[in-house]
Amino acid sequence: LGRLNQNGLIERFNRTYRTEVLDAYLFTNLEQVQTITNQWLVDYNEYRPHEALGNIPPVQFMPRLTRVPNLYRILSI
Repeated sequence: LGRLNQNGLIERFNRTYRTEVLDAYLFTNLEQVQTITNQWLVDYNEYRPHEALGNIPPVQFMPRLTRVPNLYRILSI
């Protein structure tokens, strides 16, 4: 079980993933889902600005953190 404040982050991530990946493509097999998901995760974590992080991608924000365990795991599948 996660902390209550993490639930909102996960729900937002899940909604974004559903909208931008699961609802945006018609998949015919699991390999397609995995390929598109992996491409999307790279974009999501390395290039896409996040408003909550000051409009920078998570990969640029990470060095600013002193101690937030498992943040990358939270933002990844």
